[in-house]
Amino acid sequence: MQTPFREVFFLSNGTAITAETLGLSLLAQFPDHHFQTRTIPFVDTLNKAHAVRDEINGCSEDGRQLPIVICTMGDADLMKIIHQSKALVIDPFGDILPRLEKALATQHHQPGQSHRIVNPSLYESRIDAIDFAMTHDDGGKTQNYDEADIILLGVSRSGKTPSCLYLALQFGIKAANYPITEEDMEYEQLPEPVRPFRDRLYGLTTDLQRLANVRQERRPDSRYASLQQCRFELKAVEEMYQRHKIKYINTAEMSVEEISARIIRDNGLHRIELP
Repeated sequence: MQTPFREVFFLSNGTAITAETLGLSLLAQFPDHHFQTRTIPFVDTLNKAHAVRDEINGCSEDGRQLPIVICTMGDADLMKIIHQSKALVIDPFGDILPRLEKALATQHHQPGQSHRIVNPSLYESRIDAIDFAMTHDDGGKTQNYDEADIILLGVSRSGKTPSCLYLALQFGIKAANYPITEEDMEYEQLPEPVRPFRDRLYGLTTDLQRLANVRQERRPDSRYASLQQCRFELKAVEEMYQRHKIKYINTAEMSVEEISARIIRDNGLHRIELP
């Protein structure tokens, strides 16, 4: 019998990115439980806080399980209203910031400051990296590979594009990706466009069944999605990585955050500290 889902709210008087990121990381520690999440940003007035509180209280009626609220308001008046909810309210700012203030002998920043454009040059670096990732996606443009911080290799649907975009968005890293095709697999050498950049190459692979399932959703009942084709491509690309001593990882059980962290670690990439 399936466990009933628990409703979870991520709330903030700002973007709610912090609440959602922290909340999802915490919920991931309980894989046997089922959650239905909802993110509500910009709860920045008393009226909005009252309305959200009433919505949360409605979820605790009819014998449903007590909702969970993960909230990064940073505003005492708004938090007072949310704490009136019939829910488990988790307030990271309220629980942690006072302890940090005491240890650092200073007060914390104003609410919302964490997502301001504090350093325009760093913000522009992130925008440039995103544009680079999109322009150099899937081998679409190879002329500027000398500007890349990293070039991801892999067969189709192995996680190259989301990894490049995440690296750009979160860390300002210029990441390109190049798809390894059947034609590339016929030769012992690396594909010509990436050959001069051996020190920037990093390979992605995945599990057979996962690759077949993803491709089946894209092109149902095609040769492209067949187990035989997927098996051939994965074996060939992994042999290519090993032959040319290219570092690579299996992304099958990894989130895009984990993939990106491994890429940064394995290649000694510099993370731009973004606001």
